[in-house]
Amino acid sequence: MKVILLADIKGVGKKDQMINASDGYARNYLFPKKLALEANKENMLKLKAKQDGLEYKKNIEKQEAQNLANKLENITLTIKVKAGENGKIFGGVTAKEIAENLKTQYQIEIDKKKIALAETIKMLGSKTVDIKLYEGIVGKLKVQILAQ
Repeated sequence: MKVILLADIKGVGKKDQMINASDGYARNYLFPKKLALEANKENMLKLKAKQDGLEYKKNIEKQEAQNLANKLENITLTIKVKAGENGKIFGGVTAKEIAENLKTQYQIEIDKKKIALAETIKMLGSKTVDIKLYEGIVGKLKVQILAQ
């Protein structure tokens, strides 16, 4: 019997996946626990509509991420910090500080976890930082560190 899973079931399949299940397993376990629906014409149409909606939403999110990546390439973020001799910064510039400055200077809100910074920036000067916006889309942001 073909069924559409309504939840992830270990060893069986993932949510919204269509699988072949034995009649007894489907009728005695999956259906009573509301873990699956019978794969009839109506339910198949609902599943297709749901998947099409998710695909459309995913495409829009990807397009927005690409637009943001293009916008970030044209931005040079300036951060002023206290620095000592030889251009060494007291403390360092972290991903959190980059995200906060990006929000205050350009009104672009990005989660600090998406900023790929191997280690804190500890020297004055210019650096290019990668920002992971969406799977496969990475924005490049130029960060200029200046002394106060």
